[in-house]
Amino acid sequence: MPFLDKIQRWADERPHDTAVVVAGRRVRWAELRDAATAAVPASAAVTVLAEANSVNFAIRFAAAVAGERQCAVLDPAWPDPLRQEIGSRLAGSIEPGHVSPADALADGNPESAFLIGLTSGTTSVPKAFTRSRQSWRESFEASIEFFGLRQDDVTLAPGPLAASLNLYALAECLYAGSEFQTLESFDVGDVHAAITHDGVTRLVLVPTMLRLLSERGLTGGVDAAGVRTIICAGSKLDARTLEAARRWAPNATIYEYYGASELSFVSGVGLRAGEPDSGGTGIGRAFPGVQVRILDDAGSELPDAQVGNICVRSAMVSNGYVWGDDGQALRSFNGWFTVGDQGYLADCELHILGRRADMIVTSGKNVYPHEVELALASVPGVTAAIAAGMPDDIRGQRVVAGVVPAHGGISATQLKAGLENILARDKRPVQYFCLAELPITDRGKISRTMLLDWINDRDQRVRRLGA
Repeated sequence: MPFLDKIQRWADERPHDTAVVVAGRRVRWAELRDAATAAVPASAAVTVLAEANSVNFAIRFAAAVAGERQCAVLDPAWPDPLRQEIGSRLAGSIEPGHVSPADALADGNPESAFLIGLTSGTTSVPKAFTRSRQSWRESFEASIEFFGLRQDDVTLAPGPLAASLNLYALAECLYAGSEFQTLESFDVGDVHAAITHDGVTRLVLVPTMLRLLSERGLTGGVDAAGVRTIICAGSKLDARTLEAARRWAPNATIYEYYGASELSFVSGVGLRAGEPDSGGTGIGRAFPGVQVRILDDAGSELPDAQVGNICVRSAMVSNGYVWGDDGQALRSFNGWFTVGDQGYLADCELHILGRRADMIVTSGKNVYPHEVELALASVPGVTAAIAAGMPDDIRGQRVVAGVVPAHGGISATQLKAGLENILARDKRPVQYFCLAELPITDRGKISRTMLLDWINDRDQRVRRLGA
């Protein structure tokens, strides 16, 4: 893996500097190198790592990718039968490289696979794909340049290391020689304490986490003036979250980016303190080393402002799937790769509308929930919003929306009025629901499937809004 040689370097040059902190336990560069080196002989050719956040996770992960070894990182919350099934499939699908107990803590062939990525899921066996060592080296160089990561930064990624966002942040910091921190589990108070006492300068997280941290930080008087970088992934920031984050961390450049585990980084934008947000669905320009095109299903390039498949060409793209590819999960049009996300280009800025699978077809019109959610989030009185498509005998699907109201509540009439001039009529929800909380997965991502389940099950967390 392309960070192992770097660990050796930082251990030689700065042995007593902090490398990794998990829930207050600190490991210095020399300690990390020595512990990972000692763990290499016991590391198999293919390791299945299903472990909660800990210093031991970082040590085991480093050892598990030494030489030609490969590692699959699984969510420890997945049921035992699912993890066993994945292990069995890996044993029958992965060609192991040559490994020896005498291997050093060093990187293998750059073109060889080292990471077996798995899509999240608990109801079926997740799809598996592989990444080469060289693809992550290219990704590190691009992200360090784009996000301006420095050795004196202290990065806090408070989510699970089994999630690709946080696993990458750990490896990126090891590559850059920059201190990385995480928690045993996400807790607002613990994050605030780390920012206050540990000199955190950089946050890597999903929008729902940023919203909680910002709003409660403002209420509790938690000073985040020392945070100079906030990196958000998962979905575009809504106006309310961005406003709260800017007030709470007034000196931070807030980065939004679009990417996928199979593609790595695609596009992004950094909003410096005081710089206005362009709003809408725009998610910046192509990342360093990345080319972006919008292609139709036949692979033909589409003109500006026309919606199609977001396709990329870069050295950061994964090797493809080991299993689970139905021909649509990762498609290639003569070297241009897509995971099926839909969007368009306008003056070189990429606008992302969402996965084709999330698209709502209502009365013959295509509606992307992401557009609806961004519009609803801008309506006064709305704290957060989520939209989805519900089966409808007449329309095929109907657009429904759930909102978490601000103090004082909100009515369907107010929501309809708020969307009057910012969302086309055929994209507006026909039903509105008040939510006690957003339907969020254990990885901090909003789930439209959960919303529909809540509505169908008449869950106590959802209530239909009248006029």
